[in-house]
Amino acid sequence: MERSKIILKSGKDQSMMRLHPWVFSGAIKKIHGDPSEGDLVEVFNNKDEILGFGHFQKSSIAVRILSFDANEDFDSFFIRRIEAAWKLRIEVGLVNSAITNVFRWVNAEGDGLPGLIIDFYNGTAVIQMHSIGMYRNIEIIAQALKKVAGDRLSCIYDKSSTTLPFKADLQTENQLVFGKPLSNIVQENSNSFEIDWVDGQKTGFFIDQRENRKLLGEYAMGKKVLNMFAYTGGFSVYALHGGASLVHTVDSSKKATELSDRNIQLNFPGTKIHQSFAEDASYFLTNPREKYDLIILDPPAFAKHQNVLSNALQGYKKLNRRAFEIIEPGGILFTFSCSQVVSRENFRKSVFAAAANTGRKVSILNQLSQPSDHPVSIYHPEGEYLKGLVLKVE
Repeated sequence: MERSKIILKSGKDQSMMRLHPWVFSGAIKKIHGDPSEGDLVEVFNNKDEILGFGHFQKSSIAVRILSFDANEDFDSFFIRRIEAAWKLRIEVGLVNSAITNVFRWVNAEGDGLPGLIIDFYNGTAVIQMHSIGMYRNIEIIAQALKKVAGDRLSCIYDKSSTTLPFKADLQTENQLVFGKPLSNIVQENSNSFEIDWVDGQKTGFFIDQRENRKLLGEYAMGKKVLNMFAYTGGFSVYALHGGASLVHTVDSSKKATELSDRNIQLNFPGTKIHQSFAEDASYFLTNPREKYDLIILDPPAFAKHQNVLSNALQGYKKLNRRAFEIIEPGGILFTFSCSQVVSRENFRKSVFAAAANTGRKVSILNQLSQPSDHPVSIYHPEGEYLKGLVLKVE
């Protein structure tokens, strides 16, 4: 089947020449053919020179580039990319780890598969697709996963119903694609976690905080810890593992705090030094239950689009200011942003402004990001969405 041709305006080919994997709708001069959502299309510059091919979609990101090689063999494309992603996780010590069996297998643009996220949970691969092009290839992707992982893979679950573009008007349901899960309990750095990939946020667990949770544990000895926006209670488990004297877990969702409590009991049955609160973050920070000397702020994305960036930065400023106001002298603050449109510099400025407003002396101890199973293409800096700071507050 002949592919439609996307012709770019003069000068609008520069980002593709720099291997950026997105073509924006405003860069398109003409479309030859009538591509449907998810079709493979070829992209040309204004001189009719081919630049690459990718999945077409009716949105501001009009094409997600799969390859800049016009001669790429698409028949073996998915198996090669998925196998390369698996080998990378072997190289960084995750596939054969004795203490961790949960990791991100495919990280979209970072693994050369724009629009595709796959997380691995102790034998279960949970897929989230953000493009119709990927969704239309789900059977090919599933076969590739089975071939690459072999008997390590017991189950494939598709959780794309809320992540696919709404304009495509697909009536999709989350469902098992292959097999059945052997367990929903995973190990991360020897800590146990119950994963709810059916009803939980994202694919069920924030795998991207693995190394940051480990670092938190190293700071926790003897400290009174407050874990805000806790979700599954990951930071709380690591704080207890690190010797915290008290841990309070806060999330606005009762369901989340119940899951946090189960994870605490999985690792520390009968502990008396942990308590969870299903309360709004602003309310809790205004009415703290203790004097805390270690606080974690890991809120959901405050900005998913550029047009709300200013409000998001004010949100980070307000949140961090309240933490600076209540933390004990000599305390440690772990503060994060997972908003892709919030740059590392803008986030740091918001935290700086919050600190300045309180007049407290603050030092940066660590600057944090996402781990190696969330690789970022050097040509796609937008993929570095997670940024964090570890601060000493006098």
